[in-house]
Amino acid sequence: MERRQQVPNGRALTRRWARHPRCVGLARSELRKALADWGLMSVEDEALIVLSELITNAVRHAHASPGREIETRYLREADGVRIEVHDADDRLPAARVPGETGGWGLSVIDALADEWGVDERDGVGKAVWAVVSAPAGDAPWKG
Repeated sequence: MERRQQVPNGRALTRRWARHPRCVGLARSELRKALADWGLMSVEDEALIVLSELITNAVRHAHASPGREIETRYLREADGVRIEVHDADDRLPAARVPGETGGWGLSVIDALADEWGVDERDGVGKAVWAVVSAPAGDAPWKG
């Protein structure tokens, strides 16, 4: 099940997802639409990969009680997008040594995002976020 909330000014999109692997593709589709609406196609590839890593980490590693949802929030910024993934697990993400069985997620995010971090939430859980900006010289829509 998913719930959607869009901020009236069109600069943010929030959605809640069941903690299930299929939400990764659905969240990517939603971000792709938002980037097109915002004229940010120049960041699409990097933003979709960053989102995939963030939400996959939440699905795989966020141990929360059944029924807790994952929330995605996409915020339009002057020259890019801030991608947030909220979950109900208080444990912070930890980098692993990348190898054949995984551990690449945070390294990929670090390579593609301009910056990323973790914020506490009111109540339980955390928000892991990343900012992806348009390459220098691109003129994204300023609406």
